[in-house]
Amino acid sequence: MADQPEIRILDTPAELFQAAAEEFAEIATAAVQAQGRFTVALSGGSTPRGMFNLLAGEKFASLPWSKFYFFWGDERHVPPDNPDSNYRMAYEALLSKVPVPKENVLRVPTENKDADSAARVYEETLKNFFKLRPGEVPRFDLILLGMGPDGHTASLFPDSVALQEDERLVVANWVEKFKTFRITFTYPVINNAVCVMFLVSGEDKAPALHEVLENQESGLPAQRVRPSNGRLIWLVDRAAASQLSSLKRS
Repeated sequence: MADQPEIRILDTPAELFQAAAEEFAEIATAAVQAQGRFTVALSGGSTPRGMFNLLAGEKFASLPWSKFYFFWGDERHVPPDNPDSNYRMAYEALLSKVPVPKENVLRVPTENKDADSAARVYEETLKNFFKLRPGEVPRFDLILLGMGPDGHTASLFPDSVALQEDERLVVANWVEKFKTFRITFTYPVINNAVCVMFLVSGEDKAPALHEVLENQESGLPAQRVRPSNGRLIWLVDRAAASQLSSLKRS
């Protein structure tokens, strides 16, 4: 089990984006220095977009982008050019603006009309890239996550089947509230990362953040992210942290 999570409260979303970009760059640089490459699984949503926009700027132009390998921890079951696609958002905000080789971008094949088939193909992509033997789990240098107001993370939603999956690496998870499948990493993959970093912004996330961080019996999906041999970082803005007891005391 990892040590206690690192919780950093930033005053504004802009400060959160900046802190996340700097943390991303530091982790990536260290990974490249240590092993010659950096593997990261991206998330969707407005908060990582803010970080991506900064990473695409001049301040981070000297990063060794050619040695970065991009994956997605979850994806909507829509074609890659769809406005709802997490891949499309990352491509527009970051990947089209930095010198990352095309072969280093390993997206979920969501043009496959069968969600389970797309998930199984992506699982094979992970196995092949990381050269996994049977029963092994990939070890990402960094997995980025968000959290919804319902406490979901990646596409691991409350009461969904994927919460119980402990053998597959990637699954198609039916999300009843949206009446659709989402393709998602499972807990074994997430909890094997060197570092997992949550980015959480907005007052609507405050009740769930309180439950995840301060109520050990909440059972919310995000609470089950506990790297077994890695760091867990929560970067949250003051609005999202407004119900934390530590903030109320300060």
